[in-house]
Amino acid sequence: MKKKLIYSLLVLFGIAFVSCEPIEDRDSIGNSITAEQLNISATPLMLNGKRSNKIVLENHSPVLSFWDFGTGNTRKQSDSILMVIPGEHEIMFTGYNPDGSAITKALNVTVDELTFAVPPQYGLLCGSGTKTWTWRTTSSTFGNGGYLSDKGPAWWVLKVGDLGSVAPAGEGLGASFTLTLSGSKMIKNRADGTSATGKFELDLTKKLNQAGSTNLWSMGKLKTTVTVPCGILTNQGKKEVLEYDIVQLEENKLVLACPEPGAGAWGSCWFWVFVNRN
Repeated sequence: MKKKLIYSLLVLFGIAFVSCEPIEDRDSIGNSITAEQLNISATPLMLNGKRSNKIVLENHSPVLSFWDFGTGNTRKQSDSILMVIPGEHEIMFTGYNPDGSAITKALNVTVDELTFAVPPQYGLLCGSGTKTWTWRTTSSTFGNGGYLSDKGPAWWVLKVGDLGSVAPAGEGLGASFTLTLSGSKMIKNRADGTSATGKFELDLTKKLNQAGSTNLWSMGKLKTTVTVPCGILTNQGKKEVLEYDIVQLEENKLVLACPEPGAGAWGSCWFWVFVNRN
């Protein structure tokens, strides 16, 4: 009986000892790497001996991916993207280590030709990579008109010399804004020498038809993080506008629009008319 009791106590002691052993961490995160250790590439697809605008992105590193190629981004480890203009381009890669730290690296690619079709609006808006737009000086350049009907200022109309009565300081005559595809960069250049820097995005899925018609009124939206010159709704407490309908876009003409809140067809809409300064 004594032997059985001693044996039972030894078993219990053994179980208690085992239960106190530290638990092995089999799910520990991996080691972080530096930007210099990244194994990534951005390679143009070669067709007929030329570097096309289709770029193959590959990440073979133990980090999560974020690729910024100017006109868009992707989080895939491997992906194919289209550049929208020929020439030199910078693709910015951000990798996220298992511990959450971020590392970045820029990759440069050269595009010889637009082998794969892309929307022409990118080239019209940004030229060969950078384009500056300034106020039209030959006729009306700012004002309101009918939403989904007019194609520019039609009711209350201002020429560039009259903008001083409504525009913020430095955003009338002599003001401009510059769009750069690389990094989707936007700079508002005020006439007094100051500037504001932000980002822009071109969304060509947001098309609108003319009121009562199947004809297009706008071809998409220009979304920004800083306003264009005098980018305000005059009747709404000068509220800043950061999203514009693109009503017209030509090599030397850009008409942007924004309806007042709640406006329906033929309601009050504000228009900005710019020309290419380059």
